[in-house]
Amino acid sequence: MNKRENIGLDIKKTKTFKKVLLKEDPIFYISFFIIFAILSVIGLNKSQFEKITKVLLNSIITNFGFLYLIIVLLIALVCLYLCCSSYGDIRLGKDDSKPEYSNISWFSMLFSAGMGVGLVFFGVAEPMTHFVNPIGGIESGSKSAIDFAFNTSFFHWGIHPWAIYSFLALGMAYFQFRKGEKGLISSLFSPILKGKKYEKQIKMGIDVIAVLATITGVATTLGLGALQINSGLNYLFNIPNNITSQIIIIGVVTVIFVYSALGSLDKGIKTLSNLNVLISFLLLFIVIIFGPTIGIFNVFSESLGNYLNNFLKISLRTNSFGDKTWLSSWTIFYWSNWVAWTPFVGTFIARISKGRTIREFIIGVVVIPSLVSFIWFSAFGTLGISLGKEFAKIAIEHTETALFLVFGEYPLGDLM
Repeated sequence: MNKRENIGLDIKKTKTFKKVLLKEDPIFYISFFIIFAILSVIGLNKSQFEKITKVLLNSIITNFGFLYLIIVLLIALVCLYLCCSSYGDIRLGKDDSKPEYSNISWFSMLFSAGMGVGLVFFGVAEPMTHFVNPIGGIESGSKSAIDFAFNTSFFHWGIHPWAIYSFLALGMAYFQFRKGEKGLISSLFSPILKGKKYEKQIKMGIDVIAVLATITGVATTLGLGALQINSGLNYLFNIPNNITSQIIIIGVVTVIFVYSALGSLDKGIKTLSNLNVLISFLLLFIVIIFGPTIGIFNVFSESLGNYLNNFLKISLRTNSFGDKTWLSSWTIFYWSNWVAWTPFVGTFIARISKGRTIREFIIGVVVIPSLVSFIWFSAFGTLGISLGKEFAKIAIEHTETALFLVFGEYPLGDLM
């Protein structure tokens, strides 16, 4: 083939690529323009946008807060039922399918995707905050406040959030590997929409909403992570704690993520996830050994019992005739954040779960991560609360620095 033919072939390929991209990937362009429009509105009048979103948030909490609680509880119960029933034997793929990844790598990837930044950010801060500012007439700093702090932290980071992830991921994995559907959120609606007049348009709308939800979830998590990283660097090395530093941190994290995502799962995300979980467990081990060890195990045992004993009660707590500010700031914030993060996490967990049975899947995605979260909050929460109420008040003035202040009070604090 001569040079002219090569050039002609390249041009033809480029035109074909653009044509396919425009035809087959309208979801990207629609999502892009919606996000661009929203950011433009925010840029023109940030304060007005904040007022509107606060009004919408308050309206949702007042009118639909109970619905969040009921739906999430039902999702958790359905997941636990599927795990214990005969449906648990169904394999996500053909009957002879085998898992693509080892149990350790599979868990590392799904756990890192689901809770990475959150556990580090709130592991110390949330129990200490509830310890100082409990609700329901509980005295601040009391034994009842400690019980409330750990019971609430277990509730917010245990079975319920992982069930939200599992519910969507399980459905996607089932349709993708068992029924041969595309790995898209809209595939879940194929049995309902198949053959309908506007099937393609409705599915496209569902996938656009999923993309928008993912962006809001990523923005929240990345923002929290940047704040804490910046605070840690400021605490240790006096690097300025300002918007410029945070933008640089977000840029670096984004480059690392894109680089890992562009590679294969084996060479990119799997390696980072294994490293991430290894470092996290090493940190947890150091906290347990050099912190109040016996206290940590006592808290874990007692708090797990309280959590299981009050599972239904706290799952539906709405503070019917009282102020709902706490509910909106904590439980509804978390539930909406998990829901927003679910299209991304759910799609990823589904992608790496081929060959697992439904029972294996739910144990791996709901039960084990919840237990790890319980141990994590028992360790880090006890580490902070053991320093007393007055210290806790100072530490939680700036949530992003609470972890570093607590570490500074223990051996190997700088290393941690």
